[in-house]
Amino acid sequence: MTSLTSRLKGRSELGVALLLGAAGGVVLWDAVGLVTPYSKSDPVGPKTVPYIVAGLLIVCAVMLAINVLRGGHGETEGGEDVDLSHPADWKTVLPLAGAFIANVLIIDWAGWVISGTVLFWGSVWALGSRHYVRDGLISVALSLLTFYGFYLGLGISLPAGLLEGIL
Repeated sequence: MTSLTSRLKGRSELGVALLLGAAGGVVLWDAVGLVTPYSKSDPVGPKTVPYIVAGLLIVCAVMLAINVLRGGHGETEGGEDVDLSHPADWKTVLPLAGAFIANVLIIDWAGWVISGTVLFWGSVWALGSRHYVRDGLISVALSLLTFYGFYLGLGISLPAGLLEGIL
């Protein structure tokens, strides 16, 4: 009789299946809790898409788990030119993570335009660009375009923060 750990050895894809199933469960739980007023003009309603997404996530998780338990496994990427013997490039990863964390921490207080500028500029800086002024101007433009794109195109108000009343 083989132990559970020996049977699961080399089947790390089961972790991905578990993660997909958990994500599907969270989406389903959240969709069930949605409170929507009844509308005769909208037969589909806002709950439909979350139910579909949750269902697809759970179906994918079950199918992946079955495939892995039957012996299937992911193929290694043949076209990727990555030398796995080299360590991670922390000089790039840490500043990039810092830009994302800074965005999360200041978005409510400073607003999207400022935090988005920090995110975009910090990302290109972390990835190696040293054209500070050009990158700053492009970052501001991207932040403004996304701010107004969400507001005018989708009707979603991103936080204005310090620029409340100006934007």
